[in-house]
Amino acid sequence: MSVNPVESQLRQQQLRVLRRKWLKDQELSPREPVLPEKKLNAVDRFWANFLQKNSVWRRYTFRTYNLGVQAVTRILIPAWIVHYFVKYHMETSPYSVVYQKPRLYPGDVIQETGHVIPPFQEPSGGHHH
Repeated sequence: MSVNPVESQLRQQQLRVLRRKWLKDQELSPREPVLPEKKLNAVDRFWANFLQKNSVWRRYTFRTYNLGVQAVTRILIPAWIVHYFVKYHMETSPYSVVYQKPRLYPGDVIQETGHVIPPFQEPSGGHHH
């Protein structure tokens, strides 16, 4: 069985045309894929509306966040540093920070309470353990 060269060329041309058509059909248009509309529950609807560009809630949330960050970085942290410095590095009142307790001897008066230290009682018996 011999194949006619003209028929072979015609068959090859038909295959090329079909292949091109098939490849062209594989391209998606800008409107594709067409998906069914998704039903949103109440929470998803809230977030979809909340996260829209330039929504009122989004602007107020962003503004509140920025004010919170500024309050922490410009007020709370510096106030804590100043408080720490004043409390531990500036002794304006006596007994604000005690580095070493003073020695107490019998007869001394404790300034905070006004109590007098009683005299020391030596144990009787004369022997040590």
